[in-house]
Amino acid sequence: MTAKWEKTEANVGVLEVEVASDRFVQALDQAFKKVVKNVNVPGFRKGKVPRKLFEARFGVESLYQEAVDILLPQAYLEAVAETGIEPVDQPSVDVVQVENGKPFVFKATVTVKPEVKLGEYKGLEVEDKSFEVTDEKVEEEIENILKSHAQIEVVEDGAVEQGDTVSIDFKGTVDGEEFEGGEAENFQLEIGSGTFIAGFEDQLVGMKPGEERDIEVTFPETYHVKSLQGKAAKFHVVLHDIKRKVLRELNDEFVQEISDFETVDAFKEDLRKNLEVRAEQEHKAYIEDQVVQKAVENATIDLPQVMIEHEIDHQINHFAQQLQMQQIPFDAYLEFTGTTLDELKDQFRESAEKNVRTSLVLEALTQAENVEVTQEDIDNELQKVAESSGLELDRVRQLMSMRDPNLEGFARELKTRKTIDLLVEHSKLV
Repeated sequence: MTAKWEKTEANVGVLEVEVASDRFVQALDQAFKKVVKNVNVPGFRKGKVPRKLFEARFGVESLYQEAVDILLPQAYLEAVAETGIEPVDQPSVDVVQVENGKPFVFKATVTVKPEVKLGEYKGLEVEDKSFEVTDEKVEEEIENILKSHAQIEVVEDGAVEQGDTVSIDFKGTVDGEEFEGGEAENFQLEIGSGTFIAGFEDQLVGMKPGEERDIEVTFPETYHVKSLQGKAAKFHVVLHDIKRKVLRELNDEFVQEISDFETVDAFKEDLRKNLEVRAEQEHKAYIEDQVVQKAVENATIDLPQVMIEHEIDHQINHFAQQLQMQQIPFDAYLEFTGTTLDELKDQFRESAEKNVRTSLVLEALTQAENVEVTQEDIDNELQKVAESSGLELDRVRQLMSMRDPNLEGFARELKTRKTIDLLVEHSKLV
């Protein structure tokens, strides 16, 4: 087999492949064995028609398409390997010659991975950012902890306040007509959460259990349901009950209940240490993100549109899986939000392009710097996973191998991390 690659434009070229005639003959033999199983000829059992009789009756040409289907995929893969190109999409194939006793010839128009021209990536300046753990941050974290352990009390004699959770019935109309999704019973709503459109929740403040009220709001121009964008609406609301969070007091008793510490001071000290560890991690992640962004910005890539489209599809599939976990069918989500699939794709386009560019640049940097991952690197990282998860090392290796045979993906991820570490090592904080 011979293969010739010729670029016709930036990331597209033609792969011309010639396969020896004897391989095409072998493919014809395979095609006959497959096709004859379904051929009925009087005087012969099904699948037992002799080859010569088959060709005399139907012609050898009747086997050509099946033979091409058998031979072409493998020949294409061999040609890709021989020429060293890196396709990023399915090829468009034209069969040039297909005839018994002659070489099989085809041309494949292929979009390939683009060339990355790296710009400056060492000595990059990163504006430093403070992640200091202040007393205010500690108190804020304590406030969050108290809220998460708050006691919920039903307000028997009182009115709705910000932060309360209310149970309401509501029915909405636009121009006097009810609309889909504008009605619910016993809906649980936290006042101030921003769950409803602006103005709705604020107008519930002051209501008492059993009270009814008409609320007037205007849907924003950017509302996800197109038919409601910019429309004035009236909601008739019935308030059933009010639930209010009552924060616990931060004392030794509370600390002993939720932790292994005996005193508030010991609890606060440990909390600060944990926040400082988190701050270090956030600071590290910030610097990594900045140097990678700058390296990507300094690189030049003529990005094939098809790579962006593939990444968009990947992100949408992931989004659909997340919806499914919430028991929301993807089609129902599109219908409820009034969004078409093309509009949703456009929403993912910017992040998809960023992801593809970043991936290509990091790959090019890895090659430029000859970054390698050793078996020792893999073993050390697996040991860290084992220690953090509390599992035996062999069990961790077994579990990871189940979804990543030979740990090839794991090794690629480590290589990327080492590349980012290299960028950080050669960067400058200003």
